[in-house]
Amino acid sequence: MKTSNDRSSRAVLDALAIAAHPDDVELSIGGTLIKLARMGYRTGIIDLTRGEMGTRGTPEMRAEESQRAMEILGLEVRETLDFGDTQISLSEESRIKLVRALRRWRPRVVFTQFWEDPHPDHAHTSRLVREAAHLSGLAKYDAGAGIERWRPSCIAYFLFTRTIAPSFIIDISDCNTQKWEAIRAYSSQFYNPQSTELATRVSNKGFLREIESRDRYFGAMIGVEYGEAFLVREALNVEDPVELLTRPMNMYS
Repeated sequence: MKTSNDRSSRAVLDALAIAAHPDDVELSIGGTLIKLARMGYRTGIIDLTRGEMGTRGTPEMRAEESQRAMEILGLEVRETLDFGDTQISLSEESRIKLVRALRRWRPRVVFTQFWEDPHPDHAHTSRLVREAAHLSGLAKYDAGAGIERWRPSCIAYFLFTRTIAPSFIIDISDCNTQKWEAIRAYSSQFYNPQSTELATRVSNKGFLREIESRDRYFGAMIGVEYGEAFLVREALNVEDPVELLTRPMNMYS
C-alpha cells in the first residue's frame, strides 16, 4: 500500500479517468481503478457529459447509477462537466473548463479514451484531454481564474482496437468481480429482458460477453485471467528494467 510519503505533496489525486459518458470508464478500466484504490491511491472520474442522448434511461437515472458505481470503484471524487452529449468539441470554452478541473484535482496520472475511437464523443474527449493537460501547466493560461497551474505526469489511453499493441496491461483478475458490480450498477443501459425501451447495441445480450472476452484476451497476453490494456504516446521512464521485465507470468504452464 502506498502512503502519503509516496505521493507528490501537491497532488490531490493519484489517478484521474476522464471519459465522455457515465459507464465508459467502468466498462473500460473499472478493474484498474479498483486495484489502485486497494493499493491506497486516490482515484477519481470526470464524466464530460450526463449521457442524456442515450437511447435508454434518463440523465437522472444515469446520475444515480454513476453514484452507485463510484462507491463500488472506491473513488475519492466523481464530477460531471456537462459539455452536452454529442457536443464535445475542441472549443476554447471546453479547454478552459477541463483545465480548471485538472487544476482542482491535480492528478498525477490521467487515463482517457483513444484518439481514433469511432465514437465522435470518445475521439473528441481524447484530443481535448491531451490539449487541456498541456495547457493546464501554463502559468499564463486562464490565469484570471486564480487556480495554480498543474500538469499531469502522463496520459494513458484505453479502449483501442486489438490491432494496436498496448504499452502495458494491468492484471485485474482479483478485481474482476467488483468491476462487474460497477458495470451492472448501470441497469438502465445493459441487457434486461423485462425492459420495454428500444434495443441498442449495448443493451444486446451479447455486448457484455464482448467486454468479458476483451478482458480475457488482454489477460491472456500477460498470462493472467483478466487484464485491462493501456497505450501511451511517449516513451516510459523506467527506473528498474530488471524488476519490470521479470514480473511473474505463466510462461511455462
